[in-house]
Amino acid sequence: MGILLAIILFGFIVFFHELGHFLLAKKNGIDVDEFAVGMGPALFQKKYRGTVYSIRILPIGGFCAMGEDEEASDSPNNFNKKSVWARISVIAAGPIFNFILAWVFSVILIFMTGYDEPVVGAVEEGYPAYEAGLRPGDRITEMGGKNIHIFREISAYLQFHPGENVSLTYERDGKETSVTLTPEYDEELGYARVGLGSAGYTRADLLSAFSYGTYEVKYWIQVTIDSLRMLVTGQIGVDQLSGPVGIVDVVDDAYQQSRSYGVLVVTAQMLNLAILLSANLGVMNLLPLPALDGGRLVFLFVEAVRKKRVPPEKEGYVHFAGIVLLMILMVVVMYNDIQRVFF
Repeated sequence: MGILLAIILFGFIVFFHELGHFLLAKKNGIDVDEFAVGMGPALFQKKYRGTVYSIRILPIGGFCAMGEDEEASDSPNNFNKKSVWARISVIAAGPIFNFILAWVFSVILIFMTGYDEPVVGAVEEGYPAYEAGLRPGDRITEMGGKNIHIFREISAYLQFHPGENVSLTYERDGKETSVTLTPEYDEELGYARVGLGSAGYTRADLLSAFSYGTYEVKYWIQVTIDSLRMLVTGQIGVDQLSGPVGIVDVVDDAYQQSRSYGVLVVTAQMLNLAILLSANLGVMNLLPLPALDGGRLVFLFVEAVRKKRVPPEKEGYVHFAGIVLLMILMVVVMYNDIQRVFF
């Protein structure tokens, strides 16, 4: 059951990404050759107003074929004959739809479970926070120059800035105080701590679910960006990346651990994973790398600045090279996943 949930979850997130491309293409009058749910051989196909709508055998995402790689076409509605800003909106729509989906899931989750305000519930004696004067009831407002909206941002900041002193601002009785803390490494947990514990979750009404849903998406976007930064700087290795096999394993583990608590807990766990995956996919697709949406956007912004399109054959070579490198990376990641999961 957990494996099936993983396939449905990841498939829907990728499908929603492609739906963003599709809706903006239609809005801009761009020909869409095919919009598919799933991958692989077609189980069902129907052509309507020039677009083939299909359901394919593998329930893993989908695609929106707009002829963006065609060098020439007789149709005035071909992707490459539209204005550069229309094309930018179509390409950017995929990642933006991922962020929208993550926000919708966040609002639902927070309305179900509440939100973790950055209010201190416990301060451990002997740790830097206690020595600096923080006490239960204090509200953390800033850390490392960044505004804090949810408690998890505190531990995330410490994990992504190992070995650094931390500037922290807290509020007590309407007065703000700033302190500098030197985190202490916790051998058991494997990361540095300052000794702060959360006050727990606060029940959400619809309005607070909307606002804290935004903070939730912002949190996962920041986690993804910080993870990429640590990967680029060598603080974490490629062997720690996860692909489809790793995602299936994580979703299955979450299902197995939560199913005994009932449907609501399983739903909350799946929503939490969906938010993480959707925000992650949105950020990854915006990276300025060949073959990704971000790589295509780079070429389109260059075209917007120089008022002339980059020769299609040269752009094609770059994207092809990017696809090859991505395939190699996927093989490496899948190998690591298999080693980690099965051996």
